[in-house]
Amino acid sequence: MRTVTSTTAMVEPPEEIVVRSHRISCDGVGGALGHPRVYMEMGDEHFVECPYCDRKFVLATEHVGSDESEQLAPGVYEGAGGH
Repeated sequence: MRTVTSTTAMVEPPEEIVVRSHRISCDGVGGALGHPRVYMEMGDEHFVECPYCDRKFVLATEHVGSDESEQLAPGVYEGAGGH
């Protein structure tokens, strides 16, 4: 009988950031450790994922919570003008 063991490492889930705008941008953690700034629009969805760092941006609702966490997440910019 052959025993198979999994060597797959546990991967942390992507960071989830609550925002109040359908339009956001992300540059990772900024500086040399980040990625090019990308601008994303949620459209009809209530979330969008960054194609570089997989951060998930969730629109604040009564179900998700109304506290915005973008102040805690470096490299995240909300709205048309950013910061």
